[in-house]
Amino acid sequence: QTAVDSLSFTVKEGEIFGFLGPNGAGKTTTLLMLLGLSRPSGGSAKICGLNPLRDSMAVKRMVGYLPENVGFYADLDAVQSLEYVASLNSIPQNEASQKIEALLDLIGLKNDANKKVDNFSRGMKQRLGIAEVLIKDPKVLFLDEPTLGLDPDGAIRLIDLVASLNRDRNITVLLSSHHLHQVQKISHRVGIMIGGKMVAEGSIEGLAKEKFGIGEKRYSLEEIYMEYFQEV
Repeated sequence: QTAVDSLSFTVKEGEIFGFLGPNGAGKTTTLLMLLGLSRPSGGSAKICGLNPLRDSMAVKRMVGYLPENVGFYADLDAVQSLEYVASLNSIPQNEASQKIEALLDLIGLKNDANKKVDNFSRGMKQRLGIAEVLIKDPKVLFLDEPTLGLDPDGAIRLIDLVASLNRDRNITVLLSSHHLHQVQKISHRVGIMIGGKMVAEGSIEGLAKEKFGIGEKRYSLEEIYMEYFQEV
């Protein structure tokens, strides 16, 4: 089975790129190849100008990855979890302490800093996962279904956090999600992947014009997505 077929696309520096597609489209496989965690059978990719296979460690230092299911050590609290990740990234203890305090405040977990992660809600774990990837000051964030399983309030808070990170820190974000209204809210451009192929790439306005022509109606990302999906 060909999971990713002749895929070609570009994510611009400083933008939020919505990466869309049904289950099995090849989105997660693509993310793993871009991270150097899975080897493609052909082709090449560059992250911040680096090849993720040849320069694997350098890419991992620049990129933060939040998988669909974030793993934690249940017996550690939030501070200890971040201290552990900081040590893996060779961040000096004094610098790590300052970063951890600032990050816990940023993600809204300052009052839960010493609570065991095992007692965290899914939304709290997702926000702690964001803090773990931010502690190394990444240039790029890969987020794979970050709001999956969150209640509406938790999802909104997480999406607003991602938008603020992009706006305030100029972090480039590749956001893979099935929640099209969330993607539409914060993405500068989107790519639609179906059956291992990128069938569309561009701004939401540009894709709407391509599919529906020029008119007064503003089309939702869901309407645009379904047009492409039904053609395949």
